[in-house]
Amino acid sequence: MSENTDYGASNIQVLKGLEAVRKRPAMYIGSTDSNGLHHIFTEILDNSVDEAIAGFCTHIWVTLNKDGSLTVRDNGRGIPVEIHPETKVSTLETVMTNLHAGGKFEQGAYKVSGGLHGVGMKCTNALSEWMVTTVKKDGGIYEQRYERGVPAAPVKRIGDTTETGTQHTFLPDDQIFSTTEFEFETIVKKCRQHAYLTAGLRISVLDESSEESKKYDLYFEDGIKSYVRFLNIEEKIVGTEPFYMSKEEDDVLVEVSLQYTDSMEENVRCYTNNIVNPEGGTHLAGFRTAITSAINSYAQKAELLKGLNGTLSGDDVREGLTAIVSVKVPNPQFEGQTKIKLNNPEVKSIVGKVVRDELLTYFEEHPQEAKSIIGKAVLANKAKAAAKAARDAVIRKSALESTTLPGKLADCTSKDPSVSELFLVEGNSAGGSAKQGRDRHTQAILPLRGKIINTHKYRVDRVLSNSEFNDITTALGVGIGDTLDISKLRYHKIIL
Repeated sequence: MSENTDYGASNIQVLKGLEAVRKRPAMYIGSTDSNGLHHIFTEILDNSVDEAIAGFCTHIWVTLNKDGSLTVRDNGRGIPVEIHPETKVSTLETVMTNLHAGGKFEQGAYKVSGGLHGVGMKCTNALSEWMVTTVKKDGGIYEQRYERGVPAAPVKRIGDTTETGTQHTFLPDDQIFSTTEFEFETIVKKCRQHAYLTAGLRISVLDESSEESKKYDLYFEDGIKSYVRFLNIEEKIVGTEPFYMSKEEDDVLVEVSLQYTDSMEENVRCYTNNIVNPEGGTHLAGFRTAITSAINSYAQKAELLKGLNGTLSGDDVREGLTAIVSVKVPNPQFEGQTKIKLNNPEVKSIVGKVVRDELLTYFEEHPQEAKSIIGKAVLANKAKAAAKAARDAVIRKSALESTTLPGKLADCTSKDPSVSELFLVEGNSAGGSAKQGRDRHTQAILPLRGKIINTHKYRVDRVLSNSEFNDITTALGVGIGDTLDISKLRYHKIIL
């Protein structure tokens, strides 16, 4: 390939309007697969939700249409339509086609919002084959159509009304996306999330794309408290009702709901201005610090840590925890355009303080709840210590008896792992049949008594005390935990 060494003014491209979004869509929406497709829906939905957070919208309608397009309508204030003083065209056209035009840079129109850069709604417009925006405002109904981000005609008044609100209908561009088919359940999931996070907001979701239309009416008066109940609907609860708190400090509103289950997993979901932050951030860090501190403080005061060597760790207090951490921040700082992580340093200390104080008050007023929660954390701590002791014992035993294979193992004669196979069979009778029909040179048989323990369901100490599990680990020869060495695997094929 010949290399062009010329580099001058003619090599510099100036992209106008929304050309940059179409040129590098993944830079703005993360990807052009199904995730990116649903992201452009989320950008429109988020604008309507921002109206609800500001107190001007009570109902959002989302419809998946027969032609594959999607409609999002709200009863908010409506996008302004008057002539903009700088662009000299309708403000509606300005906010739909100018990449960094919007009402969320200052706090005049919105105290808090998910949108920051005036980019989101424009991305949807730019990456749609067509988009039609209809605004009800100041007694009139106004409309404009766009084709791949470019206005097809000026904004026009098409009727009169006493209502207010904004409606967007758009068809994703198949020149951009690898798939343009929206998944109705994904849409419902995103809408349900917003309905939980905004108590009192109703979101109606309708699927008209198939012969059998589906409709969901999402409204949760208890907000994130209902969200926690929903997440724990199939779990065994520790205690009773979810804990809930809402408090504002230094212009940051902190809202938290949590509940414990008998699970060993942690399920904490974080949001900033109703935008999900999959990787957490400073609000998650503050919450984790607060819950560890509050539980240890109350437990020590109530003398609930007897027999424990030290205090409870963060892992101990978060085992089985389900929580929603939602903050409203005037000037959020996110990592990336898709807002995966909150970076505001001041939020950590604010969340840490208010959550700790509210939890301690809750524990004082609900001592039985506190005792149940702390009892679970203490059990997690003791199980972890027992697991470590059991693991260390197994490791020591493996080191001392590394050449001693399980007595019931019918090993193969080959010492070459690449051709050796281990068959795990259930019961001695099956083991006997397998031994008779095997190739002794390359095939080893290990009979197991019944079904092996479900390692996902039980704690590590219980798993390590299971003889069948130990027989398998010894036969494989790779060790466990810190001593795991996959290069020592004795069989490259393991057949169940």
